Amino acid sequence: MLETVIGSKTSSPMETTFDPIVTAVLSELQTDEHLTLQLKGEQSQFVRFNGAKVRQTGSVSDGELHLTLIKGDRNSYREFPFTGKLEIDLPQAQAALKELREEVLQLPDDPYLVVPSGNATSHEVNAGKLLTGGAIASSILPEVSGLDFTGIYAGGSLIRAYADSAGQKHWFATETFSLDYSLFTADGQAVKGTFAGSEWSQGAYSARLAESKLQLERLSQTPKAIPKGQYRTYLAPAAVAELMGMLSWGAVSESSMQRGGSALGLLQRGEKQLSPQFTLKENFSRGLVPRFNSWGEIAPVELPIIENGKLVNTLINSRTAKEYGKTANGADGGESLRSPEVSPGSLAATDILTQLGTGLYLSNLHYLNWSDRPTGRITGMTRYACFWVENGEIVAPIENLRFDESLYRCFGENLLALTDFQEFIPEVGTYSNRSLGGIWVPGVLSEEFTYTL
Repeated sequence: MLETVIGSKTSSPMETTFDPIVTAVLSELQTDEHLTLQLKGEQSQFVRFNGAKVRQTGSVSDGELHLTLIKGDRNSYREFPFTGKLEIDLPQAQAALKELREEVLQLPDDPYLVVPSGNATSHEVNAGKLLTGGAIASSILPEVSGLDFTGIYAGGSLIRAYADSAGQKHWFATETFSLDYSLFTADGQAVKGTFAGSEWSQGAYSARLAESKLQLERLSQTPKAIPKGQYRTYLAPAAVAELMGMLSWGAVSESSMQRGGSALGLLQRGEKQLSPQFTLKENFSRGLVPRFNSWGEIAPVELPIIENGKLVNTLINSRTAKEYGKTANGADGGESLRSPEVSPGSLAATDILTQLGTGLYLSNLHYLNWSDRPTGRITGMTRYACFWVENGEIVAPIENLRFDESLYRCFGENLLALTDFQEFIPEVGTYSNRSLGGIWVPGVLSEEFTYTL
């Protein structure tokens, strides 16, 4: 039995409702049935800014309960809002179980169905130090007085929970915030920034805004058109994070590897190499996301994926393990990166422009897609504050460029250096619920980065 307890074990209102629902619903199961219950919840404060003024503010208390019934090799599920009120949520759960019991008999068998097993439990509560609702505007707006500032602040507690008929039970709660913002010039060019974490620091926020203001000043110059070609390029952490995000889409997944569609297949077979400077791992020690997955399985605190340029692990969930005879390592259903970290290198922040010499400084990228996934080639566009650099000095902002480059070149043969610092680039999505986690990543200096348009 694995038990993890971090932080306070004091029950929250959502937990005091979730627990009796679990007990009641599991008690109604028949001997040949299995059930899993998954909870997503949040209590968040949102403030939207435009023109350096508050345009909208409000709070959200929301939850969703997901029940999956398994009978033999068949399964079906229901989702419904979780209010945190036992008198409302328990009848819904009981009704859902009744509907599932009728429906599951009509469905086909699933040969790779994962049945709950084990008795692992965990209870992790990570308390933060966030701004109170009344202090958000007064903490953010003075730093951007007189600027065209647009953005959204989202902060509060996020909850994930799991229980099943095998006896596994997990509770994860964390308090985090993110400020996703842009500063605009008079002609509509923008500097993009994020500031996030679990403890608000006014000094750190001021420093981040100072960097953005400096980039805004540089954008006031006339943009320079850059001919297509190959240029030495510095990719700031936010740009590197965009490239790393592609790995969750058909690269680090063992299922993708088995089906022949993984972008890291050439690396696994030894036909291509990455730089010995490049190391990628899953790191759950920062407490930003839960270690348990949708089957209640616990992932290792750290799992190396690429170590000194070599592929040492893929992400393997229990379904893939069953299908291909592998050993699962706690991966989620999509075998995507949940808490990734790219190790830093030795390039100091003060030396970035000097080492870049003449080339491109890219703050952000967007519209990424695989142009040829089996060979690891990615296409996308430069975005926001990107600059042309000559002899170690920023000369001018650039007009947007399209790139088409291979991971095996950018992070392999052409990788010159990684910065000696990392930045946390958060997941800032709020579609259906506030996203968890993000990536810790350094900046990257690469030779002969390819621009096609």
